[in-house]
Parts: sequence; structure tokens; C-alpha cells
Amino acid sequence: MSSSVLRADAVHKSFNGTEVLKGIDLDVAEGEVVCLIGASGSGKSTLLRCLNLLEQVDDGDIWLGDAEITDPRIDVDAIRRRIGIVFQAYNLFPHKTVLDNIVLAPVKAGGRSRAEAASTALELLARIGLEDRAGAYPDALSGGQQQRVALVRAIAMRPEVLLLDEITSALDPMLVGEVLDVIRDLRTEGMTIVMATHEMAFAREVADRIVFMADGRIEESGPPDQLFTAPQSARTAEFLARHRS
Repeated sequence: MSSSVLRADAVHKSFNGTEVLKGIDLDVAEGEVVCLIGASGSGKSTLLRCLNLLEQVDDGDIWLGDAEITDPRIDVDAIRRRIGIVFQAYNLFPHKTVLDNIVLAPVKAGGRSRAEAASTALELLARIGLEDRAGAYPDALSGGQQQRVALVRAIAMRPEVLLLDEITSALDPMLVGEVLDVIRDLRTEGMTIVMATHEMAFAREVADRIVFMADGRIEESGPPDQLFTAPQSARTAEFLARHRS
């Protein structure tokens, strides 16, 4: 791990007068895997959406490399091309094939030729064992297959950082492993990842750092072995005791 890729400084966000993020400070290094854990409503998803500029922060700054991306003059679309995000809902276009879903953004937003984008897409599909499904439509795929395609669609844009928001939550337990295997591979390849997850055992295995969020704040942050075995906060300990897996 080396220089900072993504940084949040004192980020606040409210919805309808309710403060959801209460001064978040988070610094993600190049090649680091950060897992956000915490109860529903703790602010994990809102933080990810703010980091990708899907939500505008009320106060504080977010930096991508040396650029302050919360600057109102920033080209939001250009920033989103540099930060991939995948949600628990696959959000694949149902009327497009798997291949067309993947090549759309690299061609339309990335300026790549159809041939180059298709070659990359087929290579990525081969790596996750779905090259034979390139011509299929999403409704012909299992949930695990659709989520793996959604991951490939995100990394086909060659993002500097990948945000993952509870991407296994909607999957049958039998299919979760397929998706987690892809994340293991991305980690091995050095992808910078920030992911919200409820898969505690997986988080402990793949994360360089665990961030426990509670009530819109970062309650505790540290290496997995330290945080899972000797949490410093009573709230962290209580949460982990309820979510042993």
C-alpha cells in the first residue's frame, strides 16, 4: 500500500433534517481493502454514495488523489468514471446482453472502441467463468451470475477505487461464495476497495482494515485481527458478539 487514493475529511450528510453522517474521516491507501461494518442505519451506504458523488455532502471534503471532488466546479461524470460502484441490486439493463451491459460504459463514457471494449469484457468474463454467457440476457442468469457481471461491468472501466455496497445481501446463501471469490481475486490484483458488508468472516479474511460505524460516526477502525479479537470500544464488542459468523 502506498499513497492515499480516496479521502473523506469531516463529512456530514443529512436527510430531511436527520443527520446520517456526523463528521466522517476516512483515508484509503492505494491497494487497500477497507471493510465497513455496522448495523443497518449506521451510515455505511450513505458514505459510499457520498464517496461516489451520488449524494452531495452537506459539509466536509472528499478527495480523489490530489483533487477535491466535492468542489462544485468538478466534472461529476468524469469523477464517476474513476470510481466504480456496485450495489446489492445488480442494476443490469434487462434488454441488453451480458456483453452489451459491460461494453456500454467503456464505449460511451470511456471513449474506447467497441472491439477493444468487447475484448476486455470477454477476458474479464472468462476470468469469472462466464464467457459462455456473453450473449445471454440478465434474466437467464442466476443472482450470483448477475452480481458477478455487475462487478465485471464496474471493473471494465478500470476504476481507481471500487465501492461495494452489501453486494451479497440479496443473494441466496449458496451463491454468495461465487461473488466473494471475485472480490478475493480483485484484492490479489491490488484493486483499491471500500466495501460495506455483513459477511464478518469474509471481512476478517480479505480486509486490510475494518471500520465499524455506529450512528453516523466511525466508532472504531483497525486491522481485522485487532478489531475482531480485542475491540477497544464496548459498542464494537457488542456488535461483533451479535454477528459472529
